[in-house]
Amino acid sequence: MAGKSKKVIVVGVDDGAESLHSLEWALDHIVMPMNDQHYRLVMIHVKVPALYVLRLASPGIAGGDAITKVETELKKCAAVVSKSVAEACEKRSFKDFEMEVAEGDPREVLCEAVVRHKAQMLVVGSHGYGTFKRVILGSVSDYCAHHADCSVLIVKKEKSHHQHSD
Repeated sequence: MAGKSKKVIVVGVDDGAESLHSLEWALDHIVMPMNDQHYRLVMIHVKVPALYVLRLASPGIAGGDAITKVETELKKCAAVVSKSVAEACEKRSFKDFEMEVAEGDPREVLCEAVVRHKAQMLVVGSHGYGTFKRVILGSVSDYCAHHADCSVLIVKKEKSHHQHSD
């Protein structure tokens, strides 16, 4: 089957357990049961800019050495995420996927990726933030549900009876 006739699913991935769970859920419940030859996955990992991280951590610090250290850590994180994505796909013998690392606001980057790849679906995980954290951090899944140019699947990780939000 030609690559262009495959349905494209964009999956937002980060270093959180919810993200990997949403990828695995999509593979196990959509891609593999519906015949993996019909799908191409594009995983998008969005790094926040190093300068933004530094400004949040220590306002006023923007030295070159500090930026270099933060950028190095962000690259390491992206490499770990890429490895986890590859392992999840390889475990299921799914080969038609690509990994992109972008920088910016995850909400906007994911919605732009949907348009760029002509995706039929966007899959994102839900961090399960409480109201306070959602107001401060913004909800990527909520934003994408309202702004993406395709269907959006928000995968929630099962909560144990002892977990609390916030």
